[in-house]
Amino acid sequence: MRILIHADDAALWKDRLASRLPSAEFAISGETSDFQADYLAAWKPPASLFEAQPALKGIVNLGAGVDALLNNPALPRDIPIVKLRDAGMGELIADYVRYGVLHFQRDFDRYRRQQHHTTWREHALTPKREWAVGVLGLGSIGRHVARQLANDGYPVHGWSRSPKALKGITCHDGDDGLQTLLGKAHTLVTLLPDTPATRGIIDRDALAALPDSASLINPGRGTLIDETALLEALGTGEEENGRLRGALLDAFPTEPLPDDSPLWQHPRLWITPHMAGPTPIDEAADQVAKALTAMQAGEAIDTVDPKAGY
Repeated sequence: MRILIHADDAALWKDRLASRLPSAEFAISGETSDFQADYLAAWKPPASLFEAQPALKGIVNLGAGVDALLNNPALPRDIPIVKLRDAGMGELIADYVRYGVLHFQRDFDRYRRQQHHTTWREHALTPKREWAVGVLGLGSIGRHVARQLANDGYPVHGWSRSPKALKGITCHDGDDGLQTLLGKAHTLVTLLPDTPATRGIIDRDALAALPDSASLINPGRGTLIDETALLEALGTGEEENGRLRGALLDAFPTEPLPDDSPLWQHPRLWITPHMAGPTPIDEAADQVAKALTAMQAGEAIDTVDPKAGY
C-alpha cells in the first residue's frame, strides 16, 4: 500500500501513520515527483496533485470538513472518500461551545462592558433550565456537543435535515422544524456541513426568528452565516440595540479573516482563529489508519456522499 500525504504538518502525519501501518510506503507531496500512490491522505490538496496521481484508489480527508476537497475541480469522482468523524474534535468543540453558552447565560458579556464603564450592577440570573440551546447539525460532533450541553442542565433542541432521535435532546427536522427550533433558542450553535443547502442558512429571516437578545456561536463552517445580516441583527455600538445580543465566531468564508472586515471591530462579536476543534493527531491517525486498511482490504466503510457534501 502506497500512501501520499499532503498537509501542512505532513511529516508529523507520516510519522504517526508509519507507526500504525509499518508495511505501507509513504511519501510527502512536493518531496518526490515519481511516487505513484494508491491512496491519498490530505488536507486541501491542490488540483495539480490529482493530475499527477491518476491511479488513486481512495482518499482520506484529514479533517471533518470536506468542502475544499469536493470543490476541487480535479477531484476524481469515481473513488471513495473518507473523512475524519470526530476523532477527538468533538470534545474540544464541546468545550468551546460550553464556554460560549455560559458566557451569555451568566452575563459575562454584560459584566465586561460594565467594567469598562466602572459600573457595579448585578443582573438577574436566568437558570440553565430556562436557557434553551439550539444545535444545528447532528452529525458525530453535533451529537457530542448536544449531549454535553444536556448533561450540563440546558434544554437542548437539535436540528437536522432528516429525522433523528437522541435521548435527552428534543430533535427537529425539515423547514418547519428549523423554524420551531429558532423560536426557542436563547443560544444558537451552528455545526452544519458546508453544502449548497446550508450556505447562508443563518440569514435575515433566521436571525429574525430567534427570541429577542439571543446569541450565536459558530464553531462550524464560515459559509453558514450571512455576515451582512449578522451585523444588521447586532445593531451598532456596544449597547444591545439590535435583535441579536452577541456572537462567538470561529469560522469565516475567507480565512484568515481579512483585516478590513467589519466583524473585527464590532464590540459584541468575539472572534477566534478557527481554533475550536484542532485535530488531535494520535486519535485522528488511528482513524486514518483504520480507514486505509479497510479500503485496501475492500471492506465496507462509511464514505462521503459528494452530492450531499458530507
